[in-house]
Amino acid sequence: MRPTVLRIGFVAIALFLAVQVSVAQEETPEGEQVNPLVDAGLTIVEAPSLDDLLQLMREKRLIENEMERDRLQRFEDERNNQQVLLDDAEADFAREQQRSRQLDAQQAENETEIANQQTILDDRLGSLRELFGVLQQVSGDARGVFNGSIVSTELPDRHIFLNDLAAKMGTASQLATVDEMEHLIFLLMQHLRETGRISRFVGTVQSAGGDQVEQDVLRIGAFNVVTQNGYVNYDVATGNMIELPRQPSAEFTNTARGAFRSDTGDMVGFAVDPTRGALLSLETQRATFGEMVGSPLALFQGKGCWLPFCDGQGGMVGSVIILVGIVGVLLAIERLIMLTLISQKVSAQRNDPGNPREDNPLGRVIGIYHANKEVDNETLQLKMGEAVLRETPALTRNIAIVQVISVVAPLMGLLGTVIGMIQTFQAITLFGTGDPKIMASGISTALMTTVLGLCVAIPTVLLHALVSQYSRSVLHVLDEQSEGIIAQHAEQAGDPISDAKAE
Repeated sequence: MRPTVLRIGFVAIALFLAVQVSVAQEETPEGEQVNPLVDAGLTIVEAPSLDDLLQLMREKRLIENEMERDRLQRFEDERNNQQVLLDDAEADFAREQQRSRQLDAQQAENETEIANQQTILDDRLGSLRELFGVLQQVSGDARGVFNGSIVSTELPDRHIFLNDLAAKMGTASQLATVDEMEHLIFLLMQHLRETGRISRFVGTVQSAGGDQVEQDVLRIGAFNVVTQNGYVNYDVATGNMIELPRQPSAEFTNTARGAFRSDTGDMVGFAVDPTRGALLSLETQRATFGEMVGSPLALFQGKGCWLPFCDGQGGMVGSVIILVGIVGVLLAIERLIMLTLISQKVSAQRNDPGNPREDNPLGRVIGIYHANKEVDNETLQLKMGEAVLRETPALTRNIAIVQVISVVAPLMGLLGTVIGMIQTFQAITLFGTGDPKIMASGISTALMTTVLGLCVAIPTVLLHALVSQYSRSVLHVLDEQSEGIIAQHAEQAGDPISDAKAE
């Protein structure tokens, strides 16, 4: 019953499609045929009659039944094959379980054997175990000492052996050999010897700009490394020798350069840093003399200064003190040079009074006498005194300024001290006393201005005394010679008062 119904349905569908195809075949205005089934993407099989159509449907049915039987057969075959695969997998699983049980038993036997062998090893080692423990500790300590010592700059590969020995000693199954223990002792003795030697070798030094440069290096024991430019720092982290960005003061740098230039066997002084770089790093942070005093070109370096030396620790007050001191010293030096030259000319004129010259004060004073020989004694005395007074300003010029500077300089230093203390107390008021660096600026200003004031006052006082002495000595010669000339003139002309008393 069911196949009959299906056939009737297929026939009805076929008839319906045939009717629709016949109706849809109409000519377009251009004369073309339009097939909606073709436009829909369907494949059309034309049948001359209904019998042919039924025949085609039967053949299709037969083909579908054949395909269905093939699919069923393949499914049956694959199902049988899957059962075979499942049986094989179960057999493999059983074998692996059996093998796992055998391996577990073997592992238990191996563990028992390892424990027995370990017991035998412990019995045989005896006191050697303590020896190897000490050896392992010594190798670890030596590795740390070697890595942190500047001796490694000359012997850089010692840590490789120690690393290998430490890795070997870290495993319980391996022990150090006699050769390895002897080599460790050799390295320890070598390091002990090198810490007391001064060695010169060629090494790689990293410059301040980051360049690696091969140059001669002098190692002073285990304390310092120096080159021709001064001290070199040893970086423990990288094992490199790094040139200091700034050398310490000349007091120490000169000893390093002297030691580098010295020959073997020479006795030279050298500043050793026993902290292996800590004190040297602090020394490089100390302010130099130029940083304390300031730069004479600070006015042109864009530092916000309108006076030279104002970028120093003394500030503006220190700059004024330095400038005033320079002026005082220059004036004193100028007076010393001029008075020395004048004194020499006066001494030469003193030895030749009969030939007065105009290039010296004494010659000009004697010239006044020669021009006024015919006058009386009192007039000559007045003219000679006038000539001496005329020469006095040229001989005492700027001496008073030097004296004033010698007095004012310490007072200006005291002013800077007061200003620095005010700055210090202001910093304490704002930030407290927890950080001494906050107060350092004011304290440095206070102390530096005091030092500058004294440094200016002391030499200017000495120079003023020396210049004043030179000036007074020249004036004394002028007074002496003028009085001698007046006395000689009085003797030659005769004294009227003395003649009257004689009568």
